[in-house]
Amino acid sequence: MTIRKLTITDVRNVLSATFEPSADVNVFFGENGSGKTSLLEAIHILGVARSFRTPKVKPVVRAGAERLTVFGFVDHADRKQPLPVGVSKGLLDENTLIRVAGETLYSSSELAYLLPLLVINPDTFKLLEGSPGSRRNFIDWGVFHVKHDVFLPAWKSMQKALKQRNALLRQGRVSESELSAWNHEFVAAAEQVDVLRKAHIEQLLPYFYTLLEKLSTLRDITVSYYRGWDKEMALSDVLAKGVSRDLHAGFTHSGPQRADLKVRSGKSSAIDRLSRGQLKMVVCALKLAQGALLAETTANKCVFLVDDLSSELDVSHRKALCHILQQMNIQVFITCVDQDSLTDCWLPEVQCKMFHVKQGQVEWIENPVRAMRQAESLEIEHD
Repeated sequence: MTIRKLTITDVRNVLSATFEPSADVNVFFGENGSGKTSLLEAIHILGVARSFRTPKVKPVVRAGAERLTVFGFVDHADRKQPLPVGVSKGLLDENTLIRVAGETLYSSSELAYLLPLLVINPDTFKLLEGSPGSRRNFIDWGVFHVKHDVFLPAWKSMQKALKQRNALLRQGRVSESELSAWNHEFVAAAEQVDVLRKAHIEQLLPYFYTLLEKLSTLRDITVSYYRGWDKEMALSDVLAKGVSRDLHAGFTHSGPQRADLKVRSGKSSAIDRLSRGQLKMVVCALKLAQGALLAETTANKCVFLVDDLSSELDVSHRKALCHILQQMNIQVFITCVDQDSLTDCWLPEVQCKMFHVKQGQVEWIENPVRAMRQAESLEIEHD
């Protein structure tokens, strides 16, 4: 997928901005607080109808405004013409309006499938250090986009059955027939979700190991999938065995809602053994692997949003990451403070557009090298 044109209104400090991004690489540069990350945030809203920085609407709507709006034209594999996509979120009622090709969508999952987005930012690097929930979200992003038609219904059924089972457990005194009925619903959906997750990780790992080798010298990293219950037992047996504990706690202890990725370095947890810089390379390889797998197994390609790369990675790793991104032939939006930190990271054939962001205003720098030299000459004359 490729975003051809963007119009952003009232997103944080961005009053209004319209620009046409490159189909390859787009660099937003400017001082801290200028609005660079807000532009990535707006693109994320266009793709999934929410910010990647906060679940709340109020902080994202510009001070003094009542709604934010993001509108764009998106190339889609199933359409000959770019698809008009718009998302508007209100401050007062927090209602979200999603419009695609003149029609209203009532599910953000429909929007997310239309424009796959992957984010690499400072929070992303906490993927391995954070809760299992963040790693489940990582797995489910990939399964959702690669096996969309079968995964989403199964995942929704699993969540519904889990919610009903937990509600029943919280009542304390549970009818055996009711519990048995919800166990049956939960197990059927849970096993389907587990099969899809496991198959996805098996597909993903070859991409991950190949990309990790390009990014680092780490050679003893292993990634394994934990499904959320004893691998030697059927889930129905696990639930029956643990019913007393579940009743006492008021929730279901075992199941795909407990799934996780286990990342190890040698025989130790990667968190305990690797440096912060090495952990970043592992996380980058995981994210890049998702994008590579999606591109090679479906008709879709994801859009990468990369925030503050220069401050997170050193020069050699920065260049390695950028080279992989351009070899994937996908659209990239990336932010930095100093444009010089990324100008030599791209191959000549890559169309790289530079946008200067200042106080929420976006200006395309048509010839960044010439503009930089002019700025330097003005500084010399001033001195």
